[in-house]
Amino acid sequence: MKPQLPDPLSPDVLLSAYAAGLFPMDVDGRLHWFSPDPRAIVPLDGLHVSHTLRQVIRQNRFEVRINHGFARVLRACAERTDGTWISPDIRRAYARLHRLGFAHSVECWNGGTFAGGLYGVAIGGAFFGESMCHTQRDASKVALVALVERMNTRGFTLLDTQFITPHLARFGAIEIPRRAYLQRLQKAIGQSCRFAD
Repeated sequence: MKPQLPDPLSPDVLLSAYAAGLFPMDVDGRLHWFSPDPRAIVPLDGLHVSHTLRQVIRQNRFEVRINHGFARVLRACAERTDGTWISPDIRRAYARLHRLGFAHSVECWNGGTFAGGLYGVAIGGAFFGESMCHTQRDASKVALVALVERMNTRGFTLLDTQFITPHLARFGAIEIPRRAYLQRLQKAIGQSCRFAD
């Protein structure tokens, strides 16, 4: 009988990895851990919101909810990426983190219909954004603005987006050296912040 190996995506392993600056992704059916250099973050005092998006927010087109449909967001994000890195094992792992109060979703709903959102992990004063999705235009953008507003209101200091994309760059995402990121990370996870009540 083979000895049973520890679960590489157990809550303890995942939380320890995030605290050390690592995050998992499934690549070609195998689990890999990443710690990019440089690392992408969104400065919480430097979010860029376009005039058009501000109009959408003012119109109250979407109702923003927190953790109302975490599984729905997780599934939609996995479908959006064609399962390329959000494997079934990763989905189960983040569902466990959600039940334990570490993984959260910010969602936009329109007339009771899911329109988009994002999910990530919160430890101390850090939020590690994992993925975004939408079925209606601008929904994931509104969710990102709501995320930053919530983080600022609750005293968070670090929004990690892992890699930079043109989409995130338009919101003010920047890249910083891994060493600087790890310094910010250690300060942030030492804070006492609550993402959800």
